[in-house]
Amino acid sequence: MRDRYGWTLISLHWLTLLLILAAYTLGTLLQDMPLSPTKLKLYAWHKWIGMLVLFLLPLRTLLRWRDGFDHRRDLRPWEASLSGGVHAALYVLMLLVPLFGWLHSSAAGFPVVWFGVLPLPDLVGKDKVLAEVFKELHGSAVNLLVMLVALHAAAAVYHHYFRRDGVLARMLPWLRRRT
Repeated sequence: MRDRYGWTLISLHWLTLLLILAAYTLGTLLQDMPLSPTKLKLYAWHKWIGMLVLFLLPLRTLLRWRDGFDHRRDLRPWEASLSGGVHAALYVLMLLVPLFGWLHSSAAGFPVVWFGVLPLPDLVGKDKVLAEVFKELHGSAVNLLVMLVALHAAAAVYHHYFRRDGVLARMLPWLRRRT
């Protein structure tokens, strides 16, 4: 029986984390930045990264399903329930955060042109009120995603250093189970 995820899924896990951190960092920097060509370029990058997270999600989901590794094995029942709920929420938020951002851009009248080459369709028509609603939903979903990513990371560290059960080594293959 395997004791870790496959390399492809591990790679996608860490790539997704890096993309989320990059999008979050850019989004935070853009909040107080005055309008300029640089701000518009950074907004484009922010959107490109968000769309990449969104478009990688079906691949991640499929690979996780096909991988068949049960991340909850060896956990206490309450830990397995909490872990399953957090993972499900992370996947839902990896869908909702970029989707709300895309809806906000569409409603604000700023089309998403992925990597400056592929124009993505507007999901809704231009509507100032709707743009504000989607902006708020995007921001709230981002905050929840960041909190859950932090909880997820804290749980992995807890399992590695306190429970010493090898949970973190499932996603960091060079680690050994602490005894």
